[in-house]
Amino acid sequence: MARENPYIELRSAFRSRNFDPVYLLYGEERYFIDRLQETLLEFAIEPHEKDFNLDILYGSEVDAQTALGACQAFPMMAARRVVIIRDFDKMKENGLFKALAERPNPSCVVLLVCSGKPNMSRHPYRALKEKARAVEFKALYPNQVPRWIETLGKERGFALEPKAVQMLADYVGSSLSALSTELDKLATYVGEREVLTAEDVVQASGQTRDFNVFELQRVVGERRYEDALMISERLLQQSSNQRGESNRIVSVLTSFFIKLWQLTGLQSARVSEKQMASTVGVSPYFLKEYLACLRRFDGKALDSAFSALLAADFELKGGSQRSDRMILNLMFRKILRS
Repeated sequence: MARENPYIELRSAFRSRNFDPVYLLYGEERYFIDRLQETLLEFAIEPHEKDFNLDILYGSEVDAQTALGACQAFPMMAARRVVIIRDFDKMKENGLFKALAERPNPSCVVLLVCSGKPNMSRHPYRALKEKARAVEFKALYPNQVPRWIETLGKERGFALEPKAVQMLADYVGSSLSALSTELDKLATYVGEREVLTAEDVVQASGQTRDFNVFELQRVVGERRYEDALMISERLLQQSSNQRGESNRIVSVLTSFFIKLWQLTGLQSARVSEKQMASTVGVSPYFLKEYLACLRRFDGKALDSAFSALLAADFELKGGSQRSDRMILNLMFRKILRS
């Protein structure tokens, strides 16, 4: 996993108190960036040293000269100073940090965090990429998600059954921040148990065994129109936020159909089932279920499904005055009856 993502490498270095003088962190997956900030604060500086040797600044609130002054200061009765600058890309005149990249303060660890993706061809980012440690944390690929779910679960002291892993990947998506929150809920729900089941995932989500978004995905894959309407109606009834539940249904089904579409191309390329499962991020235990669904949706049916999901997403996000139920009902009719 270390080869896939530099998070493991940097976390290990921080825990070993092996620090570079300047880091630039950016990218879509904020979970890694947030956890590395926490790890740096835990291992780079002692709690009693923080009053005089720690600065946490925000690029939208501090000018470049003041921030540079903090980065160039020396520690007071401590081994090092630590400066974290969040929203570094929003700092005016941050081009001045080119000088820090070229001549860093050896007594200070500087962590620059961007809220977006900076233009790495321009200074100070070009200098930081060349002279400092610049790391981009990209969004996870689908085939990476199950392994990270298992890793995050292990950090919390429990293992997950394969079906539970797959359900979480389908239900939450590839955002590690969202997955971490969901795993925290699961940890609270199961207490001291060391193995989490698919039933735990359903119950912790606030849904029931017979009426949940995973069962809805299954009946849609089997093209059971009436059952899809019934389950979606019960999901809306038992939800305190019907618009949020409707958006979740559309999101889960969109992810499901993307996997079917990917499998179509992989079948045409005649790759092995093991490679199929790895590419689309589906456990090999459940690949046959997806392939069975694919036999019920040809290319035209998949196009119709994506069109219906896109329309529902647009309407649910303010593009229509129709009710959530009507939007979902029309979506299911187009997906399952066209």
